[in-house]
Amino acid sequence: MSEARTDTYQRITDTIVEALEAGTRPWMQPWSANNISGSFPRPVRSTGEPYRGINVLLLWIASAAYGFQHDRFMTYKQAQELGGQVRKGEKGSGIVKYGTITRSVDNGRGVDEDREIPFLKGYTVFNVSQIEGLPNEYYAAPTPRPEIERIEQADQFIANTGAVIRHEGDKAYYLPALDLIKMPPIQAFKDKESYYSILFHETSHWTGSASRLDRIKSTDMRSKDYAFEELVVEIAACFLCSDLQITATLRLESASYISSWLRAFKDDKRLIFKAASKAQAAVDYLHNLQEMRAAA
Repeated sequence: MSEARTDTYQRITDTIVEALEAGTRPWMQPWSANNISGSFPRPVRSTGEPYRGINVLLLWIASAAYGFQHDRFMTYKQAQELGGQVRKGEKGSGIVKYGTITRSVDNGRGVDEDREIPFLKGYTVFNVSQIEGLPNEYYAAPTPRPEIERIEQADQFIANTGAVIRHEGDKAYYLPALDLIKMPPIQAFKDKESYYSILFHETSHWTGSASRLDRIKSTDMRSKDYAFEELVVEIAACFLCSDLQITATLRLESASYISSWLRAFKDDKRLIFKAASKAQAAVDYLHNLQEMRAAA
């Protein structure tokens, strides 16, 4: 592994640790950019394609730190190609690109074989708030959806997953043995956003069953595997809330995991990459179910 790749892992992990130690969860954004009903959208590329995985967290952190008023980012070169120019003195935001290269490697029997070697490359992007001269549409503020539309969309999204949900009791949890989600009735929550935020959390757990993504390794709340699963689904739930324009709400129980997450991040600089990747996989799985239902 190259030194540059190791430094990239460490630099990004240090950024996440710094945010957590300051009391901010970088996957949860409480501010409102452009007054978008309290939610914060996924950052997108110059083409409008949403960023994924660890890059979502990195650009959310940058947006919080610098108060960016737009969700679109692009490289210096992309800005120039669109007729824009990054303002003098503006600082870019670091993100990463995954890829593979093909190399000929001795297979141990004296024969060279082509193998795909993964690599991680860091690069810099700028928010459109830092760029002058772009076409006007790049500066347009997103139009918030009406409240009822967002809630109805969330209901339909959950229904399309096919997850079995029972509304009873006063606790929210996923039971792997029964493949069942239990939720308090919506009336028990302080607002609808809180209800859907917690439901997305539990539905993200649901994706980890052995019959789906096979991610859940332990149900022992004291174990490192359980703490990691909580990290994955908390990030996934925030991604889902962002996708459906609903303000993410903290699950109170997960606060107890912050100290263990910090220790784990300091011990393993790749852990946040793994968590963000698995969170993205859970979200992709749920979105794919929407497409399957629409095609049926």
